[in-house]
Amino acid sequence: MSSSENLLKDMISGKSMTASQQIGLTVRLSIPAILAQISSIVMQYIDASMVGRLGANASGAIGLVSSTTWLFGGLCIAVTTGFTVQIAQAVGAGEEKNARNIMKQGIIIALCISAMLALIAALISTPLPRWLGGEAAIQKMASQYFLVYMLGLPALQMNSIAGGMHQSSGNMRLPGILNVMCCVMDVIFNLFFIFPTRSVQINSITFTMPGLGLGVAGAALGTITAEAVTCAIMVTALLWKNRTLHLRKGEHLRFHRDTLARAVKIGAPVGLEQMVMCSAYVMSTKIVSPLGTIAIAANSFAVTAESFCYMPGYGVQAAATTLVGQCVGAGQKQLSRRMAWITMGLGVSVMTVGGVLMYIAAPAMIGVLTPNEEIRNLGAAVLRIEAFAEPFYAASIVASGALRGAGDTLVPSCMNFASMWCVRIPLAAILAPRVGLYGVWIAMCVELCFRGILFTTRLKRERWMRVFEEK
Repeated sequence: MSSSENLLKDMISGKSMTASQQIGLTVRLSIPAILAQISSIVMQYIDASMVGRLGANASGAIGLVSSTTWLFGGLCIAVTTGFTVQIAQAVGAGEEKNARNIMKQGIIIALCISAMLALIAALISTPLPRWLGGEAAIQKMASQYFLVYMLGLPALQMNSIAGGMHQSSGNMRLPGILNVMCCVMDVIFNLFFIFPTRSVQINSITFTMPGLGLGVAGAALGTITAEAVTCAIMVTALLWKNRTLHLRKGEHLRFHRDTLARAVKIGAPVGLEQMVMCSAYVMSTKIVSPLGTIAIAANSFAVTAESFCYMPGYGVQAAATTLVGQCVGAGQKQLSRRMAWITMGLGVSVMTVGGVLMYIAAPAMIGVLTPNEEIRNLGAAVLRIEAFAEPFYAASIVASGALRGAGDTLVPSCMNFASMWCVRIPLAAILAPRVGLYGVWIAMCVELCFRGILFTTRLKRERWMRVFEEK
């Protein structure tokens, strides 16, 4: 058992811990989760950078459908959350047998739902680029990318839920390591799938690099292949190696109505939230589309580059969900409050530093993704606008994770709906025709600041702590 898992068990068992030990535990749990999130963004960065070498149309094709891929991925996150929160609380309460049964139910339900979503995505893949207002020159490439990527959705879902279950049991390290490995495999597979067979020279050595030359579709295939390999290892480790959740003889799968009902209660608002957020991203794409291929590509690259700043926040969010969830399960009210604010402080600190670095390095970050000077200049300019919102964005991300750990998902989902649809989308629709892509990102910056204030207020008012009255 790792030192982090030992400290976590000491904490939920009620053993006295100093403030520095609590902060240290938060950091230890957060770092592997941050690495996992960064590795996923590195994969997108790699895809964008490689595809960027194919031209603006190829970059625009991926950018056009990216918001829709987030929508389907968000629904998978909802399924994951419905079960991983219950596992964290069961582990915190010392109910490990129940946690294992929740795990089994979650894996089967997640696999079925992701297969259904993949089928729906396949059916809409051809008309989708046209619905989104994409130019005729990029519609076919966009459709191919979306189809290939979405057919791999079950692998993405199983990787997500297995990784989340590892984290909920206190094992943050393994998902981090495997996702870094996934990133390395993505580079290798992309080199083979995207580009044709070619001669490559490194110093004085020349060799032939085999390739299929699939272009945009190859980028999706490379990512999905890497995810599938990672998924196989992640699930295997969960079922046979995880110290708390591995399968035991004599423990048979039983579907419990209470578990499934609670998964719906926790996960449905998250699913609604993801639909609201991602449908807003789709609407944002429709607002950007009339601005032209250059704007679509610059917007897509800027979103990818910004992810380096906010993905560490999602790593801290995962730690917040685990810490608060296990404290709730153990009935540790004061400790759950303390861990929520410790994770909040860590997340805001990390993303504030990230925002400063992003502002300084914006031209270089976009420059890695595309050789097109017009796209680089526009992407760097809008990325710098967003840098000012990063502390507030961090607050909303980490607070959301802490609230999820307590099972509080409905009100935060409503808050996200109000923030996106009452602030960002109307403001972007007003500003885009007047100042172009700059207006879309100004609207995004304003909305993220507003959202951060909403979530901080929700956490401070502590209505989420009513869960202790229900126990």
